[in-house]
Amino acid sequence: MSPERVFGLLNVHKPPGPTSHDVVTQVRRGTRVSKVGHAGTLDPMASGVLVLCLGPATRLSEYVMRSPKRYEARLRLGITTDTYDAEGEIVEQRPLAHLTAAQVEAALDSFRGDILQVPPMYSAIKRGGKKLYDLARAGQDVPRDPRPVTIFRLDMVGCDLPFLTLAIECSPGTYIRSLAYDLGEALGVGGHLTGLVRVGSGVFRLEDAVPLAALADSFAGGTWRAHLLPPDLALGDMPALELDAAQALRVANGNAIETSAATGQVRAVDPAGNLLAILDGKGGFWQPVKVFPVEG
Repeated sequence: MSPERVFGLLNVHKPPGPTSHDVVTQVRRGTRVSKVGHAGTLDPMASGVLVLCLGPATRLSEYVMRSPKRYEARLRLGITTDTYDAEGEIVEQRPLAHLTAAQVEAALDSFRGDILQVPPMYSAIKRGGKKLYDLARAGQDVPRDPRPVTIFRLDMVGCDLPFLTLAIECSPGTYIRSLAYDLGEALGVGGHLTGLVRVGSGVFRLEDAVPLAALADSFAGGTWRAHLLPPDLALGDMPALELDAAQALRVANGNAIETSAATGQVRAVDPAGNLLAILDGKGGFWQPVKVFPVEG
């Protein structure tokens, strides 16, 4: 393990092929940081923004995961697969010579806003203690409860039937594979996902991401810390509360600090500007929710 403390984030451009876990393993080995986690899975077929949390920042992954996501998705209409994407087996083909771009555009409207979405069988959601994809591989198809998701933006940015390209901004937990399947069913021709790029996750953008190959090269050169981002970015627009030395000491020890205007959550920074804690305002006190004491 690295002798110096690592507390930060990496915005990695994952290529198609490796799993999110593969990337975590590669970064753990390359950085020699024992605690590394990702903040939102990307399927192996997908590419784009994969935010990694290093060291104590693994405790911040939930904040990145609950931020809106932005995607560019490529769909193939007329063919349905068991996984809802191009990696699955074809289960049905339907003609679509009659289909027009105007019909597709009209169908998209019913998927905008707050909708209920049924997760695909090939997903990591658990039912009865078993992951759905394990049940699916065993030949089982079990009922899945619809889940509320929000599609903030759904624009058709390319149409060369049977292929479509969609720009999507959505709430966390949205399955783009299910969206592809459901759109195909709404059009009466079926469909599946053939390509997916996550272009943004909260404040993290694809244009700022370091390609995985370049990050791997930086491991060998010992320069990977140049790509490390401050942990505060995981907290998005959460307001900052600057603490004095006495307050910082209390918070570092897990104690609340009194205030006349404690409301909501804030990120507390110590006099040196380091992220020290997340505080929750309750009853005239800032109560520590998560504490990240500065070492040494």
